Order: sequence, then structure tokens, then C-alpha cells
Amino acid sequence: MPSYNRSFDLTIADIDLIEEALRARGRELSRMRLALTAENPAHVEQIRVIEEDQRAGEALLGRLHDQKIFYRPRKAVYVGG
Repeated sequence: MPSYNRSFDLTIADIDLIEEALRARGRELSRMRLALTAENPAHVEQIRVIEEDQRAGEALLGRLHDQKIFYRPRKAVYVGG
């Protein structure tokens, strides 16, 4: 039985592209959600699906962020912001 590939060879540019695509999808879902009204019973299920998709995308962005290692200069003064 084949096993899952647990080793990925992605560049920083690849990760950036994935993050931008997830953010664009989030914006699209937000626009779709704003177009629907909760008062309309036909929209209730669509709203639920959109909100679940938004949560999944945000969770994935969070997991990607948590796996990053942020570097700061060791010898120079670090000015964050």
C-alpha cells in the first residue's frame, strides 16, 4: 500500500503564491457572503458553507504562518514594525 508523501520541496515564492491565493479566495468568499442575506431561507445553507470555507482557509493560513521561522539580525539592532 502506498504511503503519503511527507516531504515537500517548496520555495519561499511557492509559499507566498499559496498564501496570496488563499487570501484572494477569502476576499471572494467575503464578497459572496455579503451578497447573501440571512433573512432569506434559501441563503441560510449557502451562508453556512461559505463561512465553513472561510474558516478552513484562515486555519490553513494560520498553520502556514506557524511553521515559518522569522530571522532577525544577531549583531545589528533589531527594529521591528
